[in-house]
Amino acid sequence: MNNDIFEGNWKQVKGKAQAKWGELTNDELDQAEGNREVLEGKIQERYGRSKEEAKREVDEFINSL
Repeated sequence: MNNDIFEGNWKQVKGKAQAKWGELTNDELDQAEGNREVLEGKIQERYGRSKEEAKREVDEFINSL
């Protein structure tokens, strides 16, 4: 799944993202709106991940969809 499809299908994907990153709130996921950079930033903030770790996690998540 590429980034454009990811953004376009965010409403369907949001529940899976919530299951993977349970500490992210609905408001934080709403703010991301399928924007992977915003999602990566929220993961960095909430989980204390490095930028590279967050990017890798989101890449793996997108590829698993």
